[in-house]
Amino acid sequence: MKKILVALLAIFLVTTGCGKKASENIMKDFTAKVNDTNSYTLKGNMEIYADEETFTYSIEVDFLKEKYYKVAMVNQTNNHEQIILRNQDAVYVITPSLNKSFKFQSDWPDNSSQAYLLKAIVSDMNNDANSTVEEVDGDFVVKSNVNYPNNPELKYQKVTLDKDKNIKKNEIYDEKDNLKMKVTFMSVDYKASLKESDFDLDEYIKEMPKTNTDNCTGESCKNNAPCEGDTCQDKSTGSIENILYPLYIPSNTYLEKSDKVSTDYGDRVILTFGGDKNFVLVEEKATSSEEFEVIPVYGDPLIVSDTIGALGANSLTWTKDNISYYLAGSDLTTVELVSIGESIGYNNQTVSKEK
Repeated sequence: MKKILVALLAIFLVTTGCGKKASENIMKDFTAKVNDTNSYTLKGNMEIYADEETFTYSIEVDFLKEKYYKVAMVNQTNNHEQIILRNQDAVYVITPSLNKSFKFQSDWPDNSSQAYLLKAIVSDMNNDANSTVEEVDGDFVVKSNVNYPNNPELKYQKVTLDKDKNIKKNEIYDEKDNLKMKVTFMSVDYKASLKESDFDLDEYIKEMPKTNTDNCTGESCKNNAPCEGDTCQDKSTGSIENILYPLYIPSNTYLEKSDKVSTDYGDRVILTFGGDKNFVLVEEKATSSEEFEVIPVYGDPLIVSDTIGALGANSLTWTKDNISYYLAGSDLTTVELVSIGESIGYNNQTVSKEK
């Protein structure tokens, strides 16, 4: 009888998990693998799930101790590329197609969880005293809480490691266990030969395609407008045919008025919302700069659905589908700013002007 009980206990331990000591060793080994590297490069794919839409990026990350990062994200639907660059000077969000960059004095990426950065993943694992490890089909799945101040619905991550403690994927869930984000790691090189100059903004700018008429392969540009890829950007025809309205608006808030004004670069739409939560939304055609432009902002980089924007204390700025958006409201919380921004563009909903 005792032999049967011992056998059943052994089966129970094998099938229900790795045991506390084994769990600690798995996280310890992965932590050491990440912390012991001086520099790494990784490639992968990231999927963001928003209602019925899925936004997919290809991702390439370069890291050099202690604070150097370069994260290149390419939207796989429209091939739109943006780069988050952190060096000794600042944090930049670069949009090559517009020949522009936001410049932040920011604690990014240390001020939030980051599903695609190894140090952030390890930090979340070790900061949660209740992290668990489960063996699934020969892999180890580490579950731990996450910290996304600008998106509090994200509650925990599941990190899948192979038997050699190499990361395979990271899945982020909300409190209702809905999958909201998934990063699949295709390759990780822990012995990358990177140096500080690889993260220098000036050197990077030299490698960017120039936005002048000589690079255009399509029709000749009018009015000496700059090129974007193989097409010309005609600043004189920046019309906005369809105004996009947010699907999410805080309670007791309504559209007061909609104004369209003409600028040197085309139309600018100004939507003014009133009620309990006053805010303004500005929409205009995105135009590229002839010389590389650095725009100082206060705040942090933030993924807004399928693009990277700039989140300030009371504002959110981003570009989507060749439209630049500026959202501002001192009455809005950060979560409300992000919710409004992410709800724009799913469809052209008409907003009631009535109180």
